[in-house]
Amino acid sequence: MKNFKHILGAVLMSAILLTSCSKNDDGDGDILIRPTAEDFNNLKEAALENLTQTFQFNADDGNVTLTSEKGVQIHISSSCLTLNGDAVTGTVDLEFVELFDKGSMLTTNKPTMGTLPNGDKGLLISGGEFFVNATQNGIALETNCGFQMQIPADLTGGADNDMTLWEGRIDQDGNLAWDEVERDGAQGEGGVFAEGNQYYGFFQSFGWSNVDRFYNDPRPKTTILVAVPEGYDNTNSSVYISYDGEDAGLANLDTYDSETGLFSEHYGLIPIGLECHIIFATEDGDNWKYAIKAVTITENGVVTFTEGETSIATEAQLTTIINGLP
Repeated sequence: MKNFKHILGAVLMSAILLTSCSKNDDGDGDILIRPTAEDFNNLKEAALENLTQTFQFNADDGNVTLTSEKGVQIHISSSCLTLNGDAVTGTVDLEFVELFDKGSMLTTNKPTMGTLPNGDKGLLISGGEFFVNATQNGIALETNCGFQMQIPADLTGGADNDMTLWEGRIDQDGNLAWDEVERDGAQGEGGVFAEGNQYYGFFQSFGWSNVDRFYNDPRPKTTILVAVPEGYDNTNSSVYISYDGEDAGLANLDTYDSETGLFSEHYGLIPIGLECHIIFATEDGDNWKYAIKAVTITENGVVTFTEGETSIATEAQLTTIINGLP
């Protein structure tokens, strides 16, 4: 009886192992290990944390000017800061993020996709994405008179008078989309204007904001589909599009069909004939796994990534690679 139990146990263990291999095997005998949604989110959060700058000032100082690593000046009237409607005194902590390149936009999952009047999303060309958050003892503060920023335009190729102000909206899945701020003549054109080699932005609340304009291309438009390696979906991977010749804009394919396993932007707004690079990105052991393909957009085209086309990179390496795309 004891030998029978040993034999039965061995058979059951072999069956479990065979079942595991049949579900996860990539065809070469290797068991596929895919990241969880939490793994991928943690990777993006780490990238955002690495790019977060911190400042501290006294709320009794009145008008405060802070200068970021890239030369952005943040002007805050500390007398306008409130906590639960009451004026703030004492030490204030400020978090600041500035994103000017598509490599950083990718690793932090902050693409430049603006919401059109009909609800569709189109690519924005950015003069800078920003996150500003003022807190006291870890509690978020509000401002009742807004704040201003002075942004060097040469960080994104020079001043563009078509730029307007956008506010970031993060959905339940942690993805960011941009809504244009309603124009107010008292604040300047769209809350931002260019003068010399600077943008001057007027922001009414803390959070994510962006100086942007829609990408403009007169060619006929289409949608595309992207297939990613087995075991990946929109919870543990993302697909982005880098338009050749545009250094300050990054599109993403924000819809996923679980039946077909295909990513798409589904709005049909990608120009036919566009030269671009499609990027697949996911997590692998606290590093980035990625693949990049140079593509000329064709009508209703399908782009396929295989496991063998992927590579591993650190956050810094991947940022450099993405920023090096044409």
